[in-house]
Amino acid sequence: MSNPFISFTKKATAILAVAFCLHIIVLKAFQLPLFGNKIIAAYLINLGLVVLIFGLLYSLRNKQKNQLGFLFITGSILKFAVFFIVFYPGYKADDHITKLEFAAFFVPYALGLIVETISLVKWLNKID
Repeated sequence: MSNPFISFTKKATAILAVAFCLHIIVLKAFQLPLFGNKIIAAYLINLGLVVLIFGLLYSLRNKQKNQLGFLFITGSILKFAVFFIVFYPGYKADDHITKLEFAAFFVPYALGLIVETISLVKWLNKID
């Protein structure tokens, strides 16, 4: 049986890498700036946070089994805090968040959240 944390890390990395490539292809097809709007940082930071949060939940699975849901929500709050500290000031500098800025952050955030949630649900159902 493989380690769920390692499997998750590989899966999340692969999904976000493919999404990043597709994101860049779409930007190129529409002749938009490829690496603007902190897109690389958005993908890397979201991947790092998703892996970190899953890893923390995995490491606390025995000691804090009944609190894992609250810890997951705390992880989501951490992601929002990182957005408001790292990305929001730059995006809001001109008093307007463009669709490109929104997509640069939200696409990796949403994909990471989906992968994280599905993986956690599957993993938690196995440990009961």
